[in-house]
Amino acid sequence: MESPFKGKSGLQRIINATGYSLAGLSAAWQNEAAFRQVALLAVVGIGVAIGLGLPIWSKAILIASHLMTLVIELFNSAIEAAVDHTSLERHPLAKRAKDLGSAAQMVGLTSLSITWLLCLYSHYVRPF
Repeated sequence: MESPFKGKSGLQRIINATGYSLAGLSAAWQNEAAFRQVALLAVVGIGVAIGLGLPIWSKAILIASHLMTLVIELFNSAIEAAVDHTSLERHPLAKRAKDLGSAAQMVGLTSLSITWLLCLYSHYVRPF
Protein backbone atom coordinates (compact mmCIF):
# COMPACT_ATOMS: atom_id res chain seq x y z
CA MET A 1 0.00 0.00 0.00
CA GLU A 2 1.32 3.42 -0.97
CA SER A 3 1.90 5.91 1.83
CA PRO A 4 -0.60 8.77 1.84
CA PHE A 5 2.34 11.03 2.71
CA LYS A 6 4.04 10.40 -0.62
CA GLY A 7 4.53 13.72 -2.35
CA LYS A 8 4.01 14.89 -5.85
CA SER A 9 5.87 13.70 -8.90
CA GLY A 10 8.23 15.43 -11.28
CA LEU A 11 9.63 18.83 -10.40
CA GLN A 12 7.43 19.23 -7.30
CA ARG A 13 8.83 15.97 -5.90
CA ILE A 14 12.38 17.26 -6.40
CA ILE A 15 11.50 20.54 -4.68
CA ASN A 16 9.89 18.67 -1.76
CA ALA A 17 12.84 16.26 -1.47
CA THR A 18 15.29 19.17 -1.43
CA GLY A 19 13.34 20.79 1.39
CA TYR A 20 13.32 17.55 3.39
CA SER A 21 17.04 17.09 2.83
CA LEU A 22 17.84 20.63 3.98
CA ALA A 23 15.62 20.12 7.04
CA GLY A 24 17.55 16.92 7.81
CA LEU A 25 20.91 18.68 7.53
CA SER A 26 19.62 21.47 9.75
CA ALA A 27 18.32 18.98 12.34
CA ALA A 28 21.64 17.13 12.30
CA TRP A 29 23.59 20.36 12.81
CA GLN A 30 21.29 21.58 15.62
CA ASN A 31 20.85 18.30 17.49
CA GLU A 32 23.90 16.13 16.85
CA ALA A 33 27.27 17.16 18.29
CA ALA A 34 28.97 14.28 16.46
CA PHE A 35 27.62 15.56 13.13
CA ARG A 36 28.97 19.04 13.86
CA GLN A 37 32.37 17.56 14.71
CA VAL A 38 32.54 15.47 11.53
CA ALA A 39 31.30 18.44 9.47
CA LEU A 40 33.98 20.71 10.87
CA LEU A 41 36.58 18.01 10.27
CA ALA A 42 35.34 17.82 6.67
CA VAL A 43 35.54 21.58 6.17
CA VAL A 44 39.11 21.67 7.46
CA GLY A 45 40.15 18.45 5.73
CA ILE A 46 38.68 19.42 2.38
CA GLY A 47 40.23 22.87 2.65
CA VAL A 48 43.64 21.39 3.38
CA ALA A 49 43.26 18.81 0.60
CA ILE A 50 42.44 21.53 -1.92
CA GLY A 51 45.28 23.75 -0.68
CA LEU A 52 47.97 21.09 -0.82
CA GLY A 53 49.81 20.42 -4.04
CA LEU A 54 48.29 16.97 -4.37
CA PRO A 55 47.24 15.52 -7.71
CA ILE A 56 43.58 15.95 -8.61
CA TRP A 57 42.83 12.25 -8.02
CA SER A 58 44.15 12.51 -4.45
CA LYS A 59 42.01 15.58 -3.82
CA ALA A 60 38.95 13.80 -5.22
CA ILE A 61 39.51 10.74 -3.05
CA LEU A 62 40.03 12.85 0.07
CA ILE A 63 36.94 14.97 -0.59
CA ALA A 64 34.84 11.85 -1.24
CA SER A 65 36.17 10.24 1.95
CA HIS A 66 35.24 13.28 4.03
CA LEU A 67 31.77 13.41 2.49
CA MET A 68 31.33 9.69 3.18
CA THR A 69 31.98 10.24 6.90
CA LEU A 70 29.19 12.84 6.84
CA VAL A 71 26.84 10.35 5.18
CA ILE A 72 27.73 7.69 7.74
CA GLU A 73 27.09 10.13 10.60
CA LEU A 74 23.70 11.08 9.14
CA PHE A 75 22.74 7.38 9.00
CA ASN A 76 24.08 6.83 12.52
CA SER A 77 22.06 9.77 13.84
CA ALA A 78 18.95 8.54 12.01
CA ILE A 79 19.31 5.09 13.58
CA GLU A 80 19.73 6.61 17.04
CA ALA A 81 16.69 8.86 16.57
CA ALA A 82 14.53 5.97 15.33
CA VAL A 83 15.60 3.73 18.21
CA ASP A 84 14.96 6.49 20.76
CA HIS A 85 11.56 7.20 19.19
CA THR A 86 10.62 3.53 19.53
CA SER A 87 11.53 3.37 23.20
CA LEU A 88 13.91 4.99 25.65
CA GLU A 89 14.09 1.78 27.67
CA ARG A 90 17.32 -0.18 27.59
CA HIS A 91 17.09 -3.14 25.26
CA PRO A 92 19.83 -5.36 23.81
CA LEU A 93 18.62 -4.81 20.23
CA ALA A 94 18.51 -1.05 20.70
CA LYS A 95 22.06 -1.14 22.06
CA ARG A 96 23.16 -3.31 19.15
CA ALA A 97 21.62 -0.92 16.61
CA LYS A 98 23.32 2.09 18.18
CA ASP A 99 26.64 0.27 18.55
CA LEU A 100 26.54 -0.85 14.91
CA GLY A 101 25.95 2.73 13.79
CA SER A 102 28.85 3.89 15.92
CA ALA A 103 31.05 1.10 14.54
CA ALA A 104 30.19 2.18 10.99
CA GLN A 105 31.43 5.68 11.77
CA MET A 106 34.59 4.33 13.37
CA VAL A 107 35.30 2.33 10.20
CA GLY A 108 34.59 5.43 8.09
CA LEU A 109 36.95 7.61 10.13
CA THR A 110 39.62 4.91 10.09
CA SER A 111 39.26 4.70 6.31
CA LEU A 112 39.55 8.49 6.10
CA SER A 113 42.75 8.42 8.16
CA ILE A 114 44.28 5.69 6.02
CA THR A 115 43.30 7.57 2.86
CA TRP A 116 45.01 10.72 4.14
CA LEU A 117 48.15 8.76 5.04
CA LEU A 118 48.30 7.05 1.65
CA CYS A 119 47.70 10.26 -0.31
CA LEU A 120 50.35 12.16 1.64
CA TYR A 121 52.81 9.27 1.50
CA SER A 122 52.36 8.74 -2.24
CA HIS A 123 52.87 12.43 -2.98
CA TYR A 124 55.46 13.64 -0.46
CA VAL A 125 57.39 10.58 0.68
CA ARG A 126 57.37 8.22 -2.27
CA PRO A 127 56.02 9.88 -5.41
CA PHE A 128 54.81 7.45 -8.06
